[in-house]
Amino acid sequence: MSTVPPKDEQPNFTDDEVEASRAPLLEHLTELRSRLIKSIIALSVASIVCFFFAEHIYDFLLAPFARMAEGIRGTQLELIFTGPMEFFFAKLKLAVFAGIFLSFPVMAWQVYRFVAPGLYKEERGAFWPYLVFAPLLFVLGATFVYFLMLPMLARFAVSQEQIESSVATIKLLPRVSEYLSLVMALMLAFGLSFQLPVILSLLGRIGIVSSDALAKGRKYAIVAILAFAAFFTPPDVISQVLLTVPVLFLYEVSIWCVKLIEKKQAEQDAEAEAKS
Repeated sequence: MSTVPPKDEQPNFTDDEVEASRAPLLEHLTELRSRLIKSIIALSVASIVCFFFAEHIYDFLLAPFARMAEGIRGTQLELIFTGPMEFFFAKLKLAVFAGIFLSFPVMAWQVYRFVAPGLYKEERGAFWPYLVFAPLLFVLGATFVYFLMLPMLARFAVSQEQIESSVATIKLLPRVSEYLSLVMALMLAFGLSFQLPVILSLLGRIGIVSSDALAKGRKYAIVAILAFAAFFTPPDVISQVLLTVPVLFLYEVSIWCVKLIEKKQAEQDAEAEAKS
């Protein structure tokens, strides 16, 4: 069945009204383009700066892995590259990766400046906590990888060596590009998993999830977190526990945050009813 209203019931828009509705759209697109250009410029400048310090940044990311490997072996860790341009492209990738961290405040500010005009005053106040806690939690996840996961990964990797084998010597010689890809993947995975309170709180604020639903779904969350930990960590129980425990704790924090949001919303609804 057609849902198009009869011609006599259809709204008649004048050319001026159509042009008036088109103008704000063009203004928004122009504003979006301006914000994107500024974000790209900030990322480009930060990446170029980081490229000149790429070797120092690489040494920093390598330090916990190398210290643990050296402590077990008693000899300095050696890394190799098998292609003429491999280390150069690894430094380029590292520069962009570090540039994202360095330029994130600028990019986050551009996002806020783009969406702020469409928000009410109280909505702008509610937006700030997510803008602040999201990068903090991501850095917390990356820090977790740096100080806990990389040393454990080094201990597991070195334990696979066969130095005294009578047939052949099997020794860990990591490639610079593979180590960088591993560190980036771990930091990205842990950084995103540590966003759980931000994501669930935001979903609770807009009414998609509730604290009761999150509490009832705890057993499914545990299974999902265990599967995530098994996929993104070395195949040993300790590493999986090190990821599972903090993420489960963050899940409980998320339930608490959603409860606070629901309580505040109920109070605001009660005040609105009292005034009406």
